[in-house]
Amino acid sequence: MRDRRESVRDKVMFGGIAEIGEHGTTRECIVRNISDRGATIEFSNVDELPREQLSLRIARKGRSFMAKVIWWRDNFVGVAFRAEGPAEPVSDLGERLRKSEIKKRQLQRRIDDLLGHR
Repeated sequence: MRDRRESVRDKVMFGGIAEIGEHGTTRECIVRNISDRGATIEFSNVDELPREQLSLRIARKGRSFMAKVIWWRDNFVGVAFRAEGPAEPVSDLGERLRKSEIKKRQLQRRIDDLLGHR
């Protein structure tokens, strides 16, 4: 079978969350391969998944994608990422680190006060 993709996909095994429908319904999935333009996703069950588009969130990559469904085969779905959907950061690691540093400084000041180092 001839590969018609415009860009090479990397074989991966990332956990993902597919958001389907207007009510924020989500389904867990496994991203089996990915490129800048698309991915192959595996679902445990394809019942009630949209046939046209979905939002795919991949925490390990720290990104979200709006994806157009290109093909279906058994529990596998091939998607193309839509250019108009902005990539959103999924991780709040930066914010948590900032808050942790603030808390660390507060605790250090409290320790210094208790030990009389001021």
